[in-house]
Amino acid sequence: MTQSGTGSWWRPYRRLGDATVFHVDLRPHADHEAEALAWLDEAERIRLQQFRIPGPARRFALCRAALREVLANRLACRSERITFGAGDHRKPFAVVDDVPAAISFNISHSGDHGLIAVRPRGRLGVDVEQRQPRRHMDLLIETVFTETEQGAFTTAEGRDRTNLFLDFWTMKEALIKALGTGLYTDPATFEIPPAMQGGMKRGTFRFPDLPTVTWQLDNIGNETYAAAVAREEIPEPAPTSQP
Repeated sequence: MTQSGTGSWWRPYRRLGDATVFHVDLRPHADHEAEALAWLDEAERIRLQQFRIPGPARRFALCRAALREVLANRLACRSERITFGAGDHRKPFAVVDDVPAAISFNISHSGDHGLIAVRPRGRLGVDVEQRQPRRHMDLLIETVFTETEQGAFTTAEGRDRTNLFLDFWTMKEALIKALGTGLYTDPATFEIPPAMQGGMKRGTFRFPDLPTVTWQLDNIGNETYAAAVAREEIPEPAPTSQP
């Protein structure tokens, strides 16, 4: 793997403020999979053996190896020094030489596509969904979206309806992943910014029960997959007075 931020199967996809999003190619590729395996540590190889289906195993190996290289580049250390811990609600964090690293990251993958988002500090969430029909979509629309959000689906049909669902879904998932509460946060209890419901690609957001924290939300999907990134807005420190 290289030290340039671009590897055999991943490369920078989008820059958002202090965050960088990398795209990971998860298609079957024997050389990429062999290279990725060489970068995993013992615990990760044991975890890999526990997968019973080749697809999820491949996606785990390719994403984890790419993440290791991205973090090693950002932290200026060798991959072998990096391990991973889990915080509340099992959100992972990086550890270097048994010390939590000063970096934020989040990963998502769907089908042939993975996304890795990293930033120096602050909470961060990313979600990706390959654009393809979803089973029970109408039921999900009724259960995970607010009445206002459901109104956007009134005139949407066919592929447009699927794409709208996936755009809304990834934006909500990115926010929940950034918050770090997992299944403890009901997506129907908050609403994505109205302008983004209407098609805008960027907006600001506050959770109803956390009004003092502002989040930057970006819809970064394309024709192949829906994707979104949520970033905690970190206030600049107040200037110190001069004597």
